Amino acid sequence: MWFEQVNTIDLILKGLIIGIVSSAPMGPVGVLCIQRILNKGRWYGFMTGVGAAFSDIIYALITGFGMSFVVEFIENKTNMFYLQLAGSVMLLFFGIYTYRTNPVSSMRPPSNRKGTLIHNMVTGFLVTFSNPLIIFLFVALFARFAFVVPDHLLQQSLGYVSIFVGALLWWFALGYGIAKLKSRFEVKGIWMLNKVIGTIVIIAAVLGLFVTLTGLSLY
Repeated sequence: MWFEQVNTIDLILKGLIIGIVSSAPMGPVGVLCIQRILNKGRWYGFMTGVGAAFSDIIYALITGFGMSFVVEFIENKTNMFYLQLAGSVMLLFFGIYTYRTNPVSSMRPPSNRKGTLIHNMVTGFLVTFSNPLIIFLFVALFARFAFVVPDHLLQQSLGYVSIFVGALLWWFALGYGIAKLKSRFEVKGIWMLNKVIGTIVIIAAVLGLFVTLTGLSLY
């Protein structure tokens, strides 16, 4: 069975990648995070990202729980081939959508109130949780990386923890980078960053298609 061949290190690495990819696109919460870094400080932006990470892990668990009910379907190598193919195509469309989207349109007028770090985290959670369409991204990523491993509770749990850690790594890196470039970072920078992220996702999706169609393995 395909899930018996997945070792713990593989699943942790996949979880980290999934956490970063699901967090990186500059949607409303990404723009909100950058705004708070610029207007309030690095840690306010980071805590906004922490809230988003909590929301993401909830949707990731819902996605994984749902996919675990189709174990027999997933076990079939032919079905897995088509799942990974579909996952790569969905990622490709997501990358194109990200590249073409202008995140600046999501910007809000800056608030004069900093609020507490917890308040910023809660609002980051609510902004992200209000968009359940993230489930489709997780379906694509889980299929692409064969992430769901039924009957391997410890490995799967570590994988989900890795998704959360990957998301936190992204938000920490974003906060650090924006804080360092704060004096030179402009609105155009958000737009350019989103295009770079979209390009990376497109390249990863095309690579995934190539790997699936040729039967090669990156793991």
